[in-house]
Amino acid sequence: MGHIWSAYIRESFPPSTKFHASDVPDMSGKVVLVTGANAGIGKETARILLTKNAKVYVACRDKAKGEAAIRELKESTGKEAFFLQLNLANLRSVKASGEEFLRREPVLHVLFNNAGVMTPPMEMLTDDGYDLQFGTNVLGHFYFTKIVMPALLAGAAQSPAGTVRIVNTASNAHWFGSLDYNTFKDSPARKQKSAMGLYGQSKMGNVLFAAELARRYGDQGIVSTALNPGGIRTELSRHYDSFSKMIGNLFFHDISFGPLTQLYAGTTAEGASLNGKYLVPWARIGNTHPEGQDPQQASELWNWLEEQVKDI
Repeated sequence: MGHIWSAYIRESFPPSTKFHASDVPDMSGKVVLVTGANAGIGKETARILLTKNAKVYVACRDKAKGEAAIRELKESTGKEAFFLQLNLANLRSVKASGEEFLRREPVLHVLFNNAGVMTPPMEMLTDDGYDLQFGTNVLGHFYFTKIVMPALLAGAAQSPAGTVRIVNTASNAHWFGSLDYNTFKDSPARKQKSAMGLYGQSKMGNVLFAAELARRYGDQGIVSTALNPGGIRTELSRHYDSFSKMIGNLFFHDISFGPLTQLYAGTTAEGASLNGKYLVPWARIGNTHPEGQDPQQASELWNWLEEQVKDI
């Protein structure tokens, strides 16, 4: 357990960044989609991408919040983003959203699977009855990625090698998150878990999903990464208790640091060689928990995820 805490602390207190928003290359001609881009790290990621001339889709559940974010982004950048309604906690909504995107765009160059839920009340489930954190953070993103994969493969077929990326936002919480399939839906086993334990499990799911994506699609020109964006002051911690919020405000970083690692993975020339890698703050290659690199676990999770969506 000591080495786990050591790794967790190292990621929580990174050295000064050598990568900055200004280092993001020009993204003219690139179509980029950011889930959860109505707030927090996702919104800041979208803002920087707009300043670099990308065509950016803001994908989120709440239309009013998404459109408000797009107005704010236009005011700050002068560029117009595009709204895509996406409720990751409802699989039929995910399917409809992915199909709507394919009708609008034949090609997708970068997908930021950025949206996430953290430590909500335990009684909260997805519309399909899954644990809200695993259902949103892992299953919802898996299914959306599956639906838009034709656009990603089209982008890979007509772009230089390493151009097309899938960037999966995980967390150092994955160090405390072994998978327990009995807790993916509501159950007595799930009720015995803490909300933070279920969050860590979902983040381990993100790491394993990204690794399996890399194995399955790397030879088709898609670069898949997972990352810890760092401890950032955002709305993600809205379900924290007051003491945890106080500690977070003391040690977490300003929102401007939040997009750096995922933008490095998703946009830079160096990112083309990162397939299967896990990144840590700020824009550095790191190590996952050993379970996060277990190909058998990753394959089993992928098969379970496929099973959940086969009849949607």
